[in-house]
Amino acid sequence: MPARFKDLALDARDHQALADWWCTAIGYARREDPDGQRPAEWPVPIHDPAGRGPLIWINPVPEEKAGKNRMHLDVWGVPAEFEALGARLLRRRDDEIDWHVMADPEGNEFCVFEEKR
Repeated sequence: MPARFKDLALDARDHQALADWWCTAIGYARREDPDGQRPAEWPVPIHDPAGRGPLIWINPVPEEKAGKNRMHLDVWGVPAEFEALGARLLRRRDDEIDWHVMADPEGNEFCVFEEKR
């Protein structure tokens, strides 16, 4: 085994705002910096307070997103609720796919699976 999974990373031009957006969208929280010295220009770690999800780093980058994601997040949820937070619906669930393809406010794609009730 050459490696073990550690964290996920997501790029953003406004990494502070996108960290807050994802915290609101999926119930994550910013991980506290033990010494309170994390500069604002550094990546922002967000985590699942319940400890079920992976740590996600929101990394600052200078460029806009270009092209399709090669890796993305899959989440449980309701597309309309993500849209109300500012996400865009790119493709609805249909006969070919069992999920909705969405984009966060910076264009990072993610898939929303609706829980069967």
